[in-house]
Amino acid sequence: MREVQINRVYRHFKGDYYLVVDIARHSETGEDYVVYRKLYGDGGLWVRPLTMFLEPVDKKKYPDAKQTYRFELQDIESVAGHE
Repeated sequence: MREVQINRVYRHFKGDYYLVVDIARHSETGEDYVVYRKLYGDGGLWVRPLTMFLEPVDKKKYPDAKQTYRFELQDIESVAGHE
């Protein structure tokens, strides 16, 4: 099963990048939500249900999507050569 990694960058299937800040639990339903920050524009903070964050892209609705999943973890290397 896929797990969301905190403080890592994910790419949305439409192309933008997001930093996962944390996982939060809804006080009424107990559902887990991913808290993430846009890495563009105003850098706004967003939440989305964990199940939706991890789900596959709907290929019927988005047949040209290149990613398998809605959000995919990115392996970003340092431009300075550090880890």
